[in-house]
Amino acid sequence: MPARAHKRFVLSDQPKKPVATAGGTFRGDAASFYLPDFCDSRAAFAIVLIAELTAIVLSIARQSAAVGFWGELARAALFLLWVGLVSAALLCWLRPRLARLGVGPGSVAALALLTLVVAAISACVSLLGHSRLVASAGTGAYFPRQLWPFVARNTVIGFVISAVALRYFYVTYQWRRNIEMRAAARVHALQARIRPHFLFNSMNTIASLTRSDPALAEQAVQDLADLFRASLSDRHQTITLAEELSIARTYQRVEQLRLGERLRVHWDVRGLPPDARVPGLMLQPLLENAIYHGIEPRPQGGTVTVTGERTAQLISLVVRNPLGERQAEREGNRVALANIRERLALLYGARALVKAGRFDEEYIVTLRFPYIASAPPAGGTRPAHAAPGSPEQ
Repeated sequence: MPARAHKRFVLSDQPKKPVATAGGTFRGDAASFYLPDFCDSRAAFAIVLIAELTAIVLSIARQSAAVGFWGELARAALFLLWVGLVSAALLCWLRPRLARLGVGPGSVAALALLTLVVAAISACVSLLGHSRLVASAGTGAYFPRQLWPFVARNTVIGFVISAVALRYFYVTYQWRRNIEMRAAARVHALQARIRPHFLFNSMNTIASLTRSDPALAEQAVQDLADLFRASLSDRHQTITLAEELSIARTYQRVEQLRLGERLRVHWDVRGLPPDARVPGLMLQPLLENAIYHGIEPRPQGGTVTVTGERTAQLISLVVRNPLGERQAEREGNRVALANIRERLALLYGARALVKAGRFDEEYIVTLRFPYIASAPPAGGTRPAHAAPGSPEQ
């Protein structure tokens, strides 16, 4: 028999990641390479800042009586700025090619490139100091007198500093990648964790409906299948907020069949942007905990309130539930809440906030994170989803 029509949610496709080869070498696009993106304006600003600070330290350490502190600072700052900006420009341009070489050959090529840049700029500075223009201007004291000792010394120093910098970038990349892999493992654990009592109770509810209301039983099977598909899907990185709300509503419909009038969920999410980018399974575990700890232990049931709003570029989500009569006996290990906090921090950094605690006779969980719009999928259409601003259920 046809089930009651209701909107389904579809998780959007995620691009495949580069595959690791033997020895930890990654081949693929530039995003998988450990060198930072020197095309970014923040990277250029960091290079300028580091060059200026290094020039100050060198000027203090080897102040020359011939040019004074400010003269030493000027020539050191100009030299380091030329080396830093030229190196950043070349790494920005060649980064995709270095990424295709892999970690080992790409690192050797990057080290050779940086060393050649230092040697070339040192030679140009030394030759400029011997030119007639500099001699006529009387600024020869600002330039080295001997060509090859100056070039050789700077080349060795540049080689050592470049090797240390590349090693730092690689270690930082590996550290960040380990954090992402650990967070991904936690996501998989959360997605695979479906409480046995929920599954058994849902199946018993569906079995009881097969005779009394076959259409409703079929709808419940479809809802349960959708929930399992979302929970066990590998496409777990980010989805739209509308899809996340649809997953939570699907879970509510399944639990509504079991708890009946004891479960009341009030949705006030009309002010939320449906295209906001959020981690998958962010709201559904909070709704599950609210029902499991706050509604199920109460013989008279209760109301779970889900509210959301957007203020400027911040999104707030609040889940409230009454405290269960046996709350202390059913206290969970808060794995889901810790998982959500870690994934929000990984996606939004320090701009994300997760607060949870008891206030009066309620348990309140508050999520706050920046609004980042999701890019539309190929073809310019978005997946179908339930309207996030539907009335109270």
